[in-house]
Amino acid sequence: MKNISKMLAVGMAGAFAAVSPLESDACTRVIYEGSDSLYIVGRSLDWRTPIPTNLYVYPAGISKQGASTPDGINWTSRYGAVYAVGYDGGITEGMNEKGLSVNGLFCKGTVYVNDKVEKNPPVSLAMIVAWILDNCATTDEARQLLTETPFRVEGATFDGGTVSTLHWGITDASGKSLILEFDEGNMEIHDPGDIRAMTNDPQWESMKAILAYWDKIGGKNMLPGTVTSPDRCVRANYFAHHVKPESDARLGVSIARSVLVNSCVPYTYTVEGEPNLSSTQWRSYSNLRDRLYYFDIVTNPAYYYIDLKKCDLSRKGKILKLDTGKNTDLVGDVTNRMEVSKGFTPMY
Repeated sequence: MKNISKMLAVGMAGAFAAVSPLESDACTRVIYEGSDSLYIVGRSLDWRTPIPTNLYVYPAGISKQGASTPDGINWTSRYGAVYAVGYDGGITEGMNEKGLSVNGLFCKGTVYVNDKVEKNPPVSLAMIVAWILDNCATTDEARQLLTETPFRVEGATFDGGTVSTLHWGITDASGKSLILEFDEGNMEIHDPGDIRAMTNDPQWESMKAILAYWDKIGGKNMLPGTVTSPDRCVRANYFAHHVKPESDARLGVSIARSVLVNSCVPYTYTVEGEPNLSSTQWRSYSNLRDRLYYFDIVTNPAYYYIDLKKCDLSRKGKILKLDTGKNTDLVGDVTNRMEVSKGFTPMY
């Protein structure tokens, strides 16, 4: 009887996903597992209006303030990293020199703070990605940092008052992943196992039930096709498991790109009665083995990459910036097109 009830619950979750209203926030994250230790993390950033995003490379040894107040989480970076910085004020995602990737995606059900954690030292949404990347080489180290350091998440609104409710996917160069969420102020760290995709809502345990439902159906003859978060997650996970593992970096990123595009929302796509439906603004691909970070703005004619191996990430290195708004026709390796910068000013 318990098994029947469980199957009915899973089936209802899948049915609900098929008919639920479209979300206004729609990001997708997918992991391509190649051969010869090649892992590529692809993600799309979807929003109803363009989010100006510049790329920064920060070397190690820089002291950083994680919040607007002195009692916040502060640190000196152990590792250099490339960051994607929205509005030149908040880090959306990045990859460090050890091949650790952190990506933030919207999740409407997120509640960061409760009575138990409200007095903990704060770390801003603008800086939490840097806190992890600057201090951790692996997923296990990220888990240790998050569980052994008392903290609470805080952050400003943006884009006319939108609250940044996020969850994060974290993957290291070995391919090991975790998903970080906050439910009613309680931090939850999930091991996704062999699931290779994540999107937005629902939160992870419910999304796992939806994925399990579609795994039983199989995807050879039918896959859910809408732009809802569960449907996109199902498609990305299915194709990530059914593409050929390759060792060549260029071919690998091409495959990862094709899987991700299949689960993106077409640019300017609209649905009557859904004025806030988000379409994909840009995509990124982090080659964790070769330390290559690709950036793909959908209105640009091509995509390009930064090679962290060519950057001076030592304490003697300088902060570098690529202004993506001024450089719209780039292609290939753009590491030498980055300019020395003072860095961005966090929107605490």
